[in-house]
Amino acid sequence: YDFVVAKDGSGDFFTIQEAINAVPDFRKDKRTTILVRKGAYKEKLIVPESKLNISLIGENGAVLTNDDYAQKKNYFGENMSTSGSSTCYIYAPDFYAENITFENTAGRVGQAVACFIEGDRAYFKNCRFLGNQDTLYNYGKESRQYFENCYVEGTVDFIFGWSTVLFKDCTIHSVGDGYVTAPATDKGKKYGYVFVNCKLTGADEAKKVYLSRPWRPHAQAVYIQCELGKHIVPEGWNNWGKKENEKTAYYAEYQNTGEGASVKERASFGHQLKNLEGYNVEEILLGEDGWNPVKNGNELLKNIKR
Repeated sequence: YDFVVAKDGSGDFFTIQEAINAVPDFRKDKRTTILVRKGAYKEKLIVPESKLNISLIGENGAVLTNDDYAQKKNYFGENMSTSGSSTCYIYAPDFYAENITFENTAGRVGQAVACFIEGDRAYFKNCRFLGNQDTLYNYGKESRQYFENCYVEGTVDFIFGWSTVLFKDCTIHSVGDGYVTAPATDKGKKYGYVFVNCKLTGADEAKKVYLSRPWRPHAQAVYIQCELGKHIVPEGWNNWGKKENEKTAYYAEYQNTGEGASVKERASFGHQLKNLEGYNVEEILLGEDGWNPVKNGNELLKNIKR
């Protein structure tokens, strides 16, 4: 590890932010690897755009936590807003996190983001994202994000945003009624949210959960060979109270299983894929630079103009 963060003083830094700040700006050709020792770090973490190629690796029990929420007042007495509520902001490209918990403990007070991701080629492995409404904000319109063997929990729209995102082998847990995703996919984008081999589970109080509702008209969400719990409502998809969204949003499923997977009563604007053409997991995040974290892990792309 290049740097070690430890609350007990046994590392190079006491806070994660100090370690991020110490990373050389535009270190282009190598990763800077930061070990976060176990403990709860109450911070408002920002990974700025100049801090390329950071790997943030947590010991078991490494938690980044805060408790801001949209209606909380900032220094000037204004509402923080959804974006302003986040525990963590990732603006830099090629960010990698493993075994870290991103948490917002504000509770059921409306929008309260745990992680806000703007940077391209963001990769999360064995991470947890804990919150209620608006837990995980996939913010960047040109951002591609890969979540592998992660756990995400929340209530309403707890996975939301503009980015192209692949969730593979993840657990998506509803802690109350609501909507798993609220995509804002731009018109013309090939992909929005894609879930492959994920488990959608629900707490006892989660009895009425939709797979998605379109935050923006061209929202996209596709669930492939996922296990859907009984908390998923038979209609599956919601139009956010706007009939016209049914013409522009793209919602689809392929060979899902579980008590919530029956397609007999699905909303008419959802699709059932006949095959996986166009949804090979290695293709979804390729973009124009050939990024393929499914095959290559967190290996850095070479020959990128920085």
